[in-house]
Amino acid sequence: MRLRPVAARWFELLTDREHLGAVLARLAATGVVELEVHSSAGGLAPLPDYRGVLGEFAELTRRYAPFWPAPVADPGSPPPESLAGARDALAALRAWVLRADPLIVALETVAREEAALAEVRAVIAAAGATLPDLQALTSTGTLLAARLYASDPATVCQLPAALLWMPIAVPPARYLLCVGTLRDAVEADQLMAAARGRRVALPAGLPAAAPAALAAIDERRRPLAAERSRLAAQLAALAGEVRLAGLLASFRFLEWLVSHVPQLPATEHFAFVTGWTSDVSGQRIVAALADEGLPRLLHFPDPPRTLVAPLVLDNPRYLQPFETFVRLLGTPGAGEADPTVVVALIAPLLFGYMFGDVGQGLVLVALGLALRRRAPGLRLLVPGGVAAIGFGLAFGSVFGREDLLPALWQRPLEAPLTMLGVSVAFGVLVLGVGFALEALQHAWAGRAGRWLLTRAGLVAFYLGLVLAPLDGRGLPLAGAGALWFVFGTAIADRRLAAAGSAAGELAETAMQLIVNTISFARVGAFALAHAGLAAAVVGIANATGNAVGFYVALALGNALMLVLEGLVVGIQTTRLVLFEFFIRFLRAEGRPFRSLPEPTRTVFKESS
Repeated sequence: MRLRPVAARWFELLTDREHLGAVLARLAATGVVELEVHSSAGGLAPLPDYRGVLGEFAELTRRYAPFWPAPVADPGSPPPESLAGARDALAALRAWVLRADPLIVALETVAREEAALAEVRAVIAAAGATLPDLQALTSTGTLLAARLYASDPATVCQLPAALLWMPIAVPPARYLLCVGTLRDAVEADQLMAAARGRRVALPAGLPAAAPAALAAIDERRRPLAAERSRLAAQLAALAGEVRLAGLLASFRFLEWLVSHVPQLPATEHFAFVTGWTSDVSGQRIVAALADEGLPRLLHFPDPPRTLVAPLVLDNPRYLQPFETFVRLLGTPGAGEADPTVVVALIAPLLFGYMFGDVGQGLVLVALGLALRRRAPGLRLLVPGGVAAIGFGLAFGSVFGREDLLPALWQRPLEAPLTMLGVSVAFGVLVLGVGFALEALQHAWAGRAGRWLLTRAGLVAFYLGLVLAPLDGRGLPLAGAGALWFVFGTAIADRRLAAAGSAAGELAETAMQLIVNTISFARVGAFALAHAGLAAAVVGIANATGNAVGFYVALALGNALMLVLEGLVVGIQTTRLVLFEFFIRFLRAEGRPFRSLPEPTRTVFKESS
């Protein structure tokens, strides 16, 4: 655990071109690597430009992706090692297209016929016995015509007056079955097309009654389903024959390479990979490459002087969830403090004070433990829940009930002023820690003397303002601190005019400090609101008059409190940490570390 961010470690790796894809995939899988091109070796050329090949692959994807298997890494189809290899892979994909096209056209034709029959079947099933004679409708002569239209339910279309029609609702569409003269039917076709309606073909030769028509449609669909299965099996067999899944995986890897990996320098046989790792020991990279037996020459020299190292937060695993608060603002600079360890103390206390309840705290801990893998951010519920349990014991509250445990400290609603006062006092302490971290940063930068001349006076001024309502000696301390800051700034800057700007800064900062301090009163206010809502839930539960109703109302009320108040309290905790605490010392001007993303879904291994 360190109180300062650390610079990422520079690494240089030499591997052969044959294994470059696997090396990059393994580096990405570690999650601790950021690539940055830098090479002083002569005679190195950039990797091939695959963009032209991938452009054609994108065109093929738009047309044929629905008929492709899922990409799966295939040792027999490793990522192409050269632009010529990528073009050969594209040629293999074109060859598949030539053989697959007739099957795909036939499959699409069968699918359209199946879909049309399924749509008509749905309309007949919805209309049932209200339908007219279907055999007559589908065998009209040259004078009469029957039409079936599909349209949006909101569509309004004025059909010819002589046309007979009936609506049939098959959500989400509305259908119109129309009968009239051929001339009226042609006019209706035009009107419905203008209104964005769609004509649905009625199959010829349907039986008169709806049940018999449904059976006839089902009979027609059976050979179509069999033909669809036969064509799909042929496409699958063709995909297996040409190893299409592995070929597609290779192209997906090339897409990842072009999108996320810079143009690495390489020779005909070797490639030079350089970058940063957030694992300052370097052991994770070494172990990842060693596990796969990949050839490499890896070392960790000093970084080139022309490059700016990204900064990483070096905290033990149990503190890493609290890095979320810091990252919301950015990455601390090299001369700034990493406040993660302080936030790990402050945030749970704020959360628990506002959410003090033993039972609800246990639920939060259980949720955090259960969901920590699916949603890593929810790991923060565990320390927050533990703090809620602690304050629940202090307040004597279990699922809103205050008749099960004695209050080790006090009941919130019985001492509202104390609740507010404690929260404000905690805010003063938090701001004081912010001043201490600011002083530490000045010391790291060799400016401790300037801080003592200037900012230390501001601390004395703030302490005087805080003590003034409690002790009359606070005002003289505040006045002395103000003079200290104003004239100390003039001495530090070696010009009297600086005192004027320092006085203006003092006025602005005083207002900020007052607002920041008062903001912490919301912690006590939310604690009181939580207690009030809990009392209301228990009151409603008691009003049910029986045991079953009591526990049902209590469970529903607590569930509502967990959802609504959990969200609100989490937001308020984040706001206080970011805008009341961090503002005192953190500028977040460091260069963030951006790890290389993994290739989508697949891990690539080169053939032996």
